[in-house]
Amino acid sequence: MKFKNLFILSLLVLSVTSCSHKTWVITKATSGKIAIDSTTESLADKDYEAYLLPVKQKIDAQMNVVIGRAAVTMKGHAPESLLSNFNADVYREAATAFLGKPVDMSVVNLGGLRTVIPAGNITIGKVFELMPFENELVILWIRGDKLIELAQFFARVGGEGESGLRMVIRNKKAEEVTIGGLPIDPAKLYSVATNDYCAGGNDNMVQLGQYEKRTNTGLKIRSVLIDYIKNETKKGKLIQATLDGRISRQ
Repeated sequence: MKFKNLFILSLLVLSVTSCSHKTWVITKATSGKIAIDSTTESLADKDYEAYLLPVKQKIDAQMNVVIGRAAVTMKGHAPESLLSNFNADVYREAATAFLGKPVDMSVVNLGGLRTVIPAGNITIGKVFELMPFENELVILWIRGDKLIELAQFFARVGGEGESGLRMVIRNKKAEEVTIGGLPIDPAKLYSVATNDYCAGGNDNMVQLGQYEKRTNTGLKIRSVLIDYIKNETKKGKLIQATLDGRISRQ
């Protein structure tokens, strides 16, 4: 009898505990910032620093190689800038060389230009700072009506990096929009060079994701920029860009 009662009691305890579920609730959360700069060097593990030193020296030797010289400091800003014009022109030139025929225009997102190119020596490391992402150059074929919409987006945000297209921004609207000097034909397909990030319609450039055809070049944007700078340097030229009014604001 005692065994039977003990067995029943065990079953009751098991059933009660098996049916109960613990729920964890966050009642408080705090966060803080830890600066990763010269102020934290004293906290570094010296043994680990010594272990990494040969690797750092090897990387520094590669990154510090000078591949060209910038004639002036190039910064990125809207509606057009020396840095965005330079990058967009290089995109279009590289895409034209890849296709073997002219590419109508190119688009560079200002948010993707992550540093300034100062006047003077340009190192490989500086190009890595400018383009720290593994983005690829792609060529899209997009209808003219979508490019007109894209120009209107440019006008609303104040401008983006581009080459081949010209426009005037008045009251946040795009006017006098042309490609190759001609008004955009809404039904025509235009070739557009850009990076694979923008080609996905990112940075709110949804029209770039609405292409009719796409070609992946397999060329890394960073490599395209490095090759361009090296080639211009071999010709004895400085790296420079001009403000030509491709996007003007009135």
